[in-house]
Amino acid sequence: MVSVTRMVLDVLKPHQPNALDFSQAIAEVDSDYYVHLTVLEVDESTETVEIVLEAKNIDFDAVQLAISDMGGSVHSIDEVEVHNDSDIR
Repeated sequence: MVSVTRMVLDVLKPHQPNALDFSQAIAEVDSDYYVHLTVLEVDESTETVEIVLEAKNIDFDAVQLAISDMGGSVHSIDEVEVHNDSDIR
């Protein structure tokens, strides 16, 4: 099985929820999610943030839905790490 273990996302979000609440909501998508959020740019009504997400198996669709539910949008996937733990012979 191929698992996504790390992603770096470029996200545009409104000022509210704040960075802490936004990060916590993403971390709540699954029990082993580690989220690191950096605010890169702030304008009058939005913030551009970089989100580094690490887990055993990231569900990108669920993460994208959580971001969307908070009024954000994923601009790009800037990095991704995957792991193939299949027993291939």
